[in-house]
Amino acid sequence: MEREVVVDLQDTIGYRFKNENLLRNALTHSSYANEKRGSGISSNERFEFLGDSVLGLIVAEYLYLRYPDLSEGDLTRMRASLVCEQNLAHAAGAIDLTRHLLLGKGESRNDGRSRSSIAADSVEAVIAALYLDGGYAVAQKFVKTFIIDGKGEKAKDYKTLLQELIQREPGHSISYEAVSESGPAHNRVYTVRVLIDGEPAGEGTGRSKKSAEQGAAREAFEKRRPD
Repeated sequence: MEREVVVDLQDTIGYRFKNENLLRNALTHSSYANEKRGSGISSNERFEFLGDSVLGLIVAEYLYLRYPDLSEGDLTRMRASLVCEQNLAHAAGAIDLTRHLLLGKGESRNDGRSRSSIAADSVEAVIAALYLDGGYAVAQKFVKTFIIDGKGEKAKDYKTLLQELIQREPGHSISYEAVSESGPAHNRVYTVRVLIDGEPAGEGTGRSKKSAEQGAAREAFEKRRPD
C-alpha cells in the first residue's frame, strides 16, 4: 500500500500511527494475503479478533456509565445495535475505509469493497491497530467518534425511534402508563405500557421506569418497523 493512502486514512480518523505497519496489516484482507502467500504478508483476521473484543468493551463501558438506570437486558440490546454489521459498515463508509483496503484480485472483481461484512470487519481490525499502537484511550476515541456518535446512539433509543416512526403521519399520539410495580424497595420491577392513539401497543418490564418504557417502545416499534 502506498504510504500516501495510509497518511490519508490517518488524517481522516485523526490519529498518527507510531507504527504504520499496524495500520497496513489492519487493512490487508485475507484474499490479498492469500494471493501473496510466501511473501510474509499477514491478513487482518487476527486484528479483527482483537478489535471485536476491544470494541465490545468500549461500548459496554460507555453504555454502563451513560445509562445507570437501564437493565442488563436493555444494555445488551443497545450494545448489539451499536456493534452490529450494519452500524460498523456505516462507520466504515464515514471514513471511506474500504477504499483503502488491500483486496485480492478476485475479491475486487466481485465488488468486495461494497460488501458490508468486509467493511464491518475492517473497522474492527482498525480498532485493534489503534489499540495496539496508542492504547485503550485512542481506540475509545475512535469508537466514540465514528461508531457511537456517528449513528448508534440513535439506533438503540427505541422511544425516539417509535416517536419518529409514528410522527411520519400527523395527528397520532404516544403515551406511557404504569401497569405494575413489584418487589422490595431495593429491587423494584416495573411494567409499563405504551399507548398509540390511546390503544395499547406494547409492554416492557425493567428495574427502572426508563428501562420498562424502552422495552415497551421496542415491542411497539418492532411490530410497526418498515421492512
